[in-house]
Amino acid sequence: MRILHVGKYYAPQHGGIERYTRSMAEWCIARGDAVAVLAHQPPGRWRSVHDRIGGVDVYRAGCLAAPLYTPLSPTFPLQLARVIGEFRPDLLHLHLPNPSCVTVLASGAARRLPWIAHWHADVPADAPDWRMRAAYRAYRPFEQRLLRKATAIVATSQPYRDASPALQPFPDKTRIIPLGVEEAPPASPMDSAWPGDGLRVLAVGRLSRYKGFDVLLRALAAVPSASLVLVGEGECENELRTLAHRSGIESRVSFAGALDDDALLRCYAGTDVFVLPSLDRGEAFGMVLLEAMRARKPVVASAVPGSGIASVVGDGETGLLVAPGDAEALAAALRTMQDAALRDRLGSAGHARWRARFSLAETAARMRTLYEEVLAHAIG
Repeated sequence: MRILHVGKYYAPQHGGIERYTRSMAEWCIARGDAVAVLAHQPPGRWRSVHDRIGGVDVYRAGCLAAPLYTPLSPTFPLQLARVIGEFRPDLLHLHLPNPSCVTVLASGAARRLPWIAHWHADVPADAPDWRMRAAYRAYRPFEQRLLRKATAIVATSQPYRDASPALQPFPDKTRIIPLGVEEAPPASPMDSAWPGDGLRVLAVGRLSRYKGFDVLLRALAAVPSASLVLVGEGECENELRTLAHRSGIESRVSFAGALDDDALLRCYAGTDVFVLPSLDRGEAFGMVLLEAMRARKPVVASAVPGSGIASVVGDGETGLLVAPGDAEALAAALRTMQDAALRDRLGSAGHARWRARFSLAETAARMRTLYEEVLAHAIG
C-alpha cells in the first residue's frame, strides 16, 4: 500500500496533528507500506525541500507566512502534482483543517485517487477574530466540496462529530477513529523542573487563548501548595507571564518553552497531575491527555461541550472534569488531587484506559483497515 499524507506541518515541528501523523506514518512503514508526507516549510522558508525521516519521504512546500495559522504556499499545487507523480500513491490521507488541502480539487491526478479526509477540528464560524470568520466564509464552499468528494471521513470522537456543522451532511461516510500514542521508553523524573514544593502540576500546549492557561494560573493562585511547569510557546506568553506576576505566583510557575521529546517525557514522569484547561472546541481531542495517561498520571481537564475531551477522560475514573473557564472549580480539583492515594488510583486507571482504547497499536490498526476498505471501494 502506498499512502500520501497531506498536512500543514511535519516533524520536527511540534503539535498534536504533527505527532499523530508521524506516528501513523512510521507505524505503516514498519508493516511494509510505502508512506510519504506533503506538508509546509515553517513560515518564512520559501524553498521547497525533500528529505527522509524514519523511512518516510517528507516533501515540504515553501511557505511565505502563516496568517491566521494558515500557511501561504503558492507552490503547493505544483508540489502536490510533483509528489503524486514521483511517489505514485494509492490513496491520499488529508489532514484538516488545512486550506492547502483544497488544491486536490483542482488536481486531475489527485481526483483520480481515493481520499480520506481526517477531521481534526472545525474552523469556528463564530471565532472572535473577524478575519477568521471572513476567511472561513470564503473557505467553507471548498471545504464542503472536498468532504463530498472524499471516499471516507474520519472524526476523532463521536461528540465532536455530532457537534460539527461541517460534518452534518455526511453521517453515512464518517467513521470514528480516535487518535493514539505509541509506547514510550521509561523516563527518569525531571524533579528539578518544578519551582516549588507540594503538588506538581504540568500543562503542555501552544500558549494560545483557547488553551485557557490564564484560567489555570488563576486557579494556581488559590492553591498555595502547588507549583506549575507550563510547556509550550505562543502568542500569549507575555500576557501569561504578566498574569503570573500580578497574581503573586511568579515564583511557583516555570515557563519551560518548547521541549524535546526526552525532556517532555521526563516532565510527565515527574508531575503529580496533568491539567488541560481548554476553553472551547478548538481543543478537539487532547493528545496530551493520552501522553499523561500513558505515563500513569491523573488528569484534570475542561468538560468542553461538543469536544472529544470527555470521551478521553473518564470523570472520577481516570481524572476529573471541570467546567471550562471556571478557575474556582479548577482550583478545587487541584486541591482534591493533593490526595496521593487518589492520584495513584486515577493514574493506574488512566494507563489501562489508554492501553485499551488509545494506544497507537489499537487506533492505527483501525485506520489501516479503513485504508484497505477505501482501496477496495475504489477498485470496485
